[in-house]
Amino acid sequence: MSYKFDFAFMADRWPDFVAGAWLTIQLTVLAIALGFALGTVCALARVYGGPVLRRLVGAYVEAIRNTPLLIQIFIVYFGLSSLGLKLSADVSAVIALTVNMGAYSTEIMRAGIQSIQRTQLEAADCLGLTRLQTILHVVLLPAMERVYPALSSQFVLLMLASSITSQISVEELTATASLVQSDTYRSFEVYLIVAVAYLALSALYRFSFWLIGRGLFARKRRLGTSL
Repeated sequence: MSYKFDFAFMADRWPDFVAGAWLTIQLTVLAIALGFALGTVCALARVYGGPVLRRLVGAYVEAIRNTPLLIQIFIVYFGLSSLGLKLSADVSAVIALTVNMGAYSTEIMRAGIQSIQRTQLEAADCLGLTRLQTILHVVLLPAMERVYPALSSQFVLLMLASSITSQISVEELTATASLVQSDTYRSFEVYLIVAVAYLALSALYRFSFWLIGRGLFARKRRLGTSL
């Protein structure tokens, strides 16, 4: 094997990789926040809503979970444009990632909500809590605590899946790598750098979600159990 590694191009192109990684973080943090909010609302609708609302949410979840993310991105970016609603690549990426994240968050949060025992709801009624207080303090927070590891993993997976948005010219990390590779012809080195970057981002996201969990679920921290 006579191949010689050459990373000299990084002296000039490292700002491009930093910009791509930063855009990846921006897109995915926004999509995670919006997708989790959407998924939580849909999970509540699927558990406590009427028959029609449950079927609508179920259809949304099944449609998203059984179609490729790339197709969903194309529908948002090209499909809406064909209907006269022209969106930028970045906005289209956020919408598609949010819709995708919402479907998976719905099922994860639904499992958490259904794990709350009826006796806890009855106790909330006896204490005179309003319906909103019951949902926030008796249902949602304990439910999220129980499924938080699964949520965190799904959030990291979304960050990794965001690389697909390069197909609609979103200049995130993978798209940046493609541009640098086309200029330098150092495919092995470029994608090796990108792989390391995604590993670092995954570690950063997991650590961040761990810190958030430590702050949100103080009871677990006092009990000395880890998330």
